[in-house]
Amino acid sequence: MAQQEEKFHVGHRVVATIKSVKGTCHWNHKAGDSFEISAHDTAGLCGFFYHDIFPYIVMLQFGGGFEEWGEPDSVELQCLDKTNAVTIELRRVRE
Repeated sequence: MAQQEEKFHVGHRVVATIKSVKGTCHWNHKAGDSFEISAHDTAGLCGFFYHDIFPYIVMLQFGGGFEEWGEPDSVELQCLDKTNAVTIELRRVRE
């Protein structure tokens, strides 16, 4: 079995967790799915959703925060498909 290459990493790690799915996600995301995502890696997230949340990923990855929203290291967002809305939490991992 080939060795798995280490992922390219710059800035803070950002972990995405699918919190809920209303209806059916056509990209097959399920509540509880969790994966590392970054400005350089979509981690298999739907392209439309990734496009919408990209600025938040970059902000968390490179040190920005959401103090005015109550939590500087995480944000909860929803995809644009309101019929089959997927809610995701992005959380910065400080190491």
